[in-house]
This record gives sequence, C-alpha cells and structure tokens, in this order.
Amino acid sequence: MKDERGLYYYPSMQTHDVRMYVRATEAGDIEFRMWHKSMPEVWEKHEWIPIDVVKAAADMYDHPDRNPVALYDLDIAKRLIAEGK
Repeated sequence: MKDERGLYYYPSMQTHDVRMYVRATEAGDIEFRMWHKSMPEVWEKHEWIPIDVVKAAADMYDHPDRNPVALYDLDIAKRLIAEGK
C-alpha cells in the first residue's frame, strides 16, 4: 500500500493503527519506519532504520518469549518496493 508517507504494510493483522513504512536506499539497503495512529511521536522522533540495525537491536533484546524482528518483514518490504517502482 502507499500513501503520502510512502510504501507501507500492516505489521499486525489485529490492528490497522500501526503501519510499517519501507524504502530502499540508493545502495539498495532496506529501511523501516513505524507510524502509530495514537502515538504520532513515534514517527516524529524515530528515523528510518536499516534492517541490520533492527537485527542487532533484537540480539540485545532480553525477552526470549517475544520476537521484535517479527514487525520488520524483509520479504514484504522487498515485494512492496519492487511493486512500487
């Protein structure tokens, strides 16, 4: 999907209040940026995040029962970017 902010998908099927925006850099790297309907500061305060940074942060995440990388779907991001060109 696409709106004025760019290409996005819904990382959770339970709600459409959260969108994950994706883009490719000139070098071809995939970056993510989250938007949350009830928390606009998430978009305003956080920049675009490369997938490598997401994975490195997840390695430091100390909750083995949760997978923070699940929100950042590289396959969906690649497909959206390819279709958006």
